[in-house]
Amino acid sequence: MSPAFSDNDNRLDWRKIGYHARSAFAVLLSLSVLIGGGWFIYSKANDAYIAWRTADDYMGEGNGESVEVLIPSGPSPTQVGDLLTEAGVVKSTKTFRKVAIESGKWAQLKAGRYKLIKEIPAETALDMLMDSTNLQILWVLFPEGTTNQEQVKIMAKDTSLPEADIAAALADVESLKLPAYAAGDPEGYLFPSRYQVAEPPSATAVLQTQVRQFQKVAESLGLEGRAAELSISPHNVVTVASIIAAEVAKPEDQPMVAAVIYNRINQGMKLEMDSTVHYAIGDFSTVTTTAEQRATESPYNTYLNTGLPPGAISNPGESALKAALYPADTDALFFVTVDLDTGETKFAATLEEHNANVAQFQQWCQANKGRC
Repeated sequence: MSPAFSDNDNRLDWRKIGYHARSAFAVLLSLSVLIGGGWFIYSKANDAYIAWRTADDYMGEGNGESVEVLIPSGPSPTQVGDLLTEAGVVKSTKTFRKVAIESGKWAQLKAGRYKLIKEIPAETALDMLMDSTNLQILWVLFPEGTTNQEQVKIMAKDTSLPEADIAAALADVESLKLPAYAAGDPEGYLFPSRYQVAEPPSATAVLQTQVRQFQKVAESLGLEGRAAELSISPHNVVTVASIIAAEVAKPEDQPMVAAVIYNRINQGMKLEMDSTVHYAIGDFSTVTTTAEQRATESPYNTYLNTGLPPGAISNPGESALKAALYPADTDALFFVTVDLDTGETKFAATLEEHNANVAQFQQWCQANKGRC
């Protein structure tokens, strides 16, 4: 067909295209207005929610700063909320109380000191209190052979209790509930061990626990019955054990030291134990003593006095108590630890043998200046 006679069906109708374009633009414009308005409304609503949400509670994971909070026994959610708010952990007691009550977990809360994070949501704070890994357990370790004076310092350091308060609790012997044969002297009856201390710490409670542990161990060893078999008083058994604990640490050497003590007493010899002089002068900085120290007037000085001192000079553990009850079968009268690093101790039945052992100890001291 000739182009001159072709129709306009295939030509672009620009008027229609323009009309549709304007319509589409209007729709897009309307949508953008709607979306923009919706976003604006959402943003404002979200800001309002956050403002409402954070008015009485924190959001997020906290500021990273840790803090310890002591939770007493049997507190109400309000009491704990007050503690947490004061410590900067949660923002509002009211919010924490609401979360705690609605959780149904409150009965699971344990008393103690918890390590928490500051500025956390109330729900997170409650979860941390329910997690026992956040509970900071307070322990106090009293080594064997330590004196009451040394134990006071250890307890003060580990619990932050004032030394004066601990000393006052120790002086209140009635509250300690010592065994009758202690005759009111707690030295030797504060059993050395590792103890878990309830929060808030109480010096009297710790001391009472130590005395109870001593009595349990004494009963398990049959201390009073065995003392009767040895024809000595239970108090003197504790005194012997305290010297053993102060002189040697190795359990295998302790029955031998016990035998030396009993053998010397039976032969009317003075014990001449440096540990008793250390106790008399209150100086435990060296293992040896000087002539001047050994001349100190004191009933505890076994270089001046025959027999046992009037009471214990340390707090013995189970092995030392057992050694005092079951001494080795030996005629040894002397002993000396010849190597302070290994604890090697040598025993002798004669002074000549002992002097040779002492010479070995002196050689060790020469090679280890300032250690003896």
